[in-house]
Amino acid sequence: MEMGTAEAQRSQRKEGKELVAYLRSPSAIRDRCEQLFELAVIGESDYFNCDLTQLPKVAEYVIEVMREQYPDLQIPFHSRWRHFEAGGVQRLSQLDGKLAELTPEQKAVAKFDLAIISVLLDAGAGENWYYHERETQLDFKRSEGLAVASFHMFCDGTFSSDRQTAPLQVDAQKLQALTEKELADGFGVNANNPLVGIAGRLKLLQKLGQALLSSPHLFGEQNPRPGNLVNFFIQNSYNKQVAAANVLGAVLEGLSEIWSGRIEVAGINLGDTWFHPRVADDGLVPFHKLSQWLTYSLLEPLQELGLETTGLDVLTGLAEYRNGGLCLDLGLISPKHPEILLQSHSVASEIIVEWRALTVILLDRIAATVRDKLSMSAEELPLVKILQGGTWTAGRKIAAERRKGAVPPIQIESDGTVF
Repeated sequence: MEMGTAEAQRSQRKEGKELVAYLRSPSAIRDRCEQLFELAVIGESDYFNCDLTQLPKVAEYVIEVMREQYPDLQIPFHSRWRHFEAGGVQRLSQLDGKLAELTPEQKAVAKFDLAIISVLLDAGAGENWYYHERETQLDFKRSEGLAVASFHMFCDGTFSSDRQTAPLQVDAQKLQALTEKELADGFGVNANNPLVGIAGRLKLLQKLGQALLSSPHLFGEQNPRPGNLVNFFIQNSYNKQVAAANVLGAVLEGLSEIWSGRIEVAGINLGDTWFHPRVADDGLVPFHKLSQWLTYSLLEPLQELGLETTGLDVLTGLAEYRNGGLCLDLGLISPKHPEILLQSHSVASEIIVEWRALTVILLDRIAATVRDKLSMSAEELPLVKILQGGTWTAGRKIAAERRKGAVPPIQIESDGTVF
């Protein structure tokens, strides 16, 4: 009888790990989001209508924005690296100067450190906060502000335990010892300049420090750093190629424990995965927004090392408020009840889960329509470039036209770890 119980437990653990592996895959994101999308298309969603006749109009708007930004349609990846040059300041050239004495692999490790720490700090900042850059006397808000602030913190050695001799690194020892004052000072936070979720951001970075120690095969035995993922990808590349899905898989495996208060399966934290009762089987809907944004941001340092990324369009669009706001503001989706736009909502609410799910599927539809209108293939114009060119920029533009402060059409209660 005891053996039977042990076997049952082993079987449950195996099934749980298989479910976790599935929920960490881009195919699971699309599968689960598609269920909610189909309900909206046939009018059976509780919260949103979906009008696919608006797709051509939305695609034209996105193309117009793309041509404004990139007239030759030579569009870079949608990644954190774009934000580091906010205001037209060549900060990346400054960074390359600081890294000039390092080997190519060491440079890539440092750039991974910067990208990872900056993306993890990229949750919604709120509409009141801004970052003042002393060097340029420029002010930046929202994602660009968070990027420029985290860039300077990295360059100043805020995340290094060896600030004097090795400032340009992020390491486990320092992350675990990081204080809220250090983080607040780095972001220029004060009574007149509040940043949403500062405590949540600190907790996230402290937990990152713990995660680095618990996965030495990913982050290194000696002086664990997030950037040591570079070595993992070099070792696991084939013919100097790395599949984008494998980059995402390593990010999700290595960082799964940093997300607080999330759904768990078989004792494993599922991260950016939420419950919706209309989804079949277990009702779980994964998005992995920050993890995919991070994956996109890691591809360029890998390319600088000569590693080619394959299967880019296996990854999904990003379920965040700029892309989702574009779909709402241009009429692809519309709320069934006016109070949806008048109240703020928890990230875990069915309304936000559904909005994000519709966004993921509609980004695929928008991308296909844009390519069709431009007579370009998915290889020539992958989703990651359409996001950059593109839907994210268009979402911000239409928000600025419609609402003061370019706030999203639906208000989300941020905890400093999502959006």
